[in-house]
Amino acid sequence: MPNLRNAEKALRQSKRRAIVNKTRVRAMKEEVKGVKKLVAAGKKDEAKKLIAKAQQAIDKAAKRGAIKKNTAARKKSRLARIVK
Repeated sequence: MPNLRNAEKALRQSKRRAIVNKTRVRAMKEEVKGVKKLVAAGKKDEAKKLIAKAQQAIDKAAKRGAIKKNTAARKKSRLARIVK
């Protein structure tokens, strides 16, 4: 447990940020899974429509620092290659 008041506040902030990051990463993963499932089912036309949402979720996660910028670029690239 933190001994100082500012350390207590930092702990509270850290917990809050971890929850927000986890939520954002989970949303990103679910969008990507949806696109991958459509590709696996052979529905590439529908997957092309959903890829924009998945890329948007990836960008939001990177923008807020939940994932790194290069990780986001790699995920978007691989997702586009799968759909293509």
